[in-house]
Amino acid sequence: MLPEVESLLVVQNRDQKIDALRKELELIPREKARAEEKLSNDTQAVATAKAALQENEVAIKSVELDISTRRNTIDRLKVQQFETKKNDEYTAIAKEIVNYTEMVDELETQELELMEKSDVLKEKLELAQKALGQTQSVVDEDIALLDQKAGETKKRLEEALAERETLVEPIDENLLALYDRLRNSKGTDPVAPLKGSQCGGCHMKVTSSTAASVQAEKAISQCENCGRILYAT
Repeated sequence: MLPEVESLLVVQNRDQKIDALRKELELIPREKARAEEKLSNDTQAVATAKAALQENEVAIKSVELDISTRRNTIDRLKVQQFETKKNDEYTAIAKEIVNYTEMVDELETQELELMEKSDVLKEKLELAQKALGQTQSVVDEDIALLDQKAGETKKRLEEALAERETLVEPIDENLLALYDRLRNSKGTDPVAPLKGSQCGGCHMKVTSSTAASVQAEKAISQCENCGRILYAT
């Protein structure tokens, strides 16, 4: 194998490693997003439980206000009843007092039911918050591991890039420029083996003269179909 081709293969191997490390880094934010998605259901459950509890508390306050208003009305009616001198007015006021008293009884029953419901809703909220806390712990651990992985991968990438700089120094500038152009257009394998009479990159058959040139290993040979640099196996 030509020394130049052998050097390019080493560079190609390092470039493939660099590509793989870059892909790993690109995937980490997606993996973190997927980890955080685990929280969405539990977070929504907590929000729903909080909203239900708050709505119930508002309902309790509303009932308490209605009870207070009607009790004030009863007190006012009792004063009017005490002050009236007419039997019919006295009787009418008495009926109103009874009506308002029944309203208060109904409202107090409603208040009791709402307070019992509040206890249930508080328990649901506590359970939802507990579940969220447990999930949060798992997610935090996953993200910490991903951050550690990102740091380690960045370090390996920096080392690989530094190694590449060293590896390309002795390679002819024109040959390296050809390699880089092919890498940009053909992907990760600008240098490919000749397998029989086929290019290992595009899998097309090369001419007899190209195959002979590759086997002779006297000069850089390229596939006439895709342009890849070929070497004999």
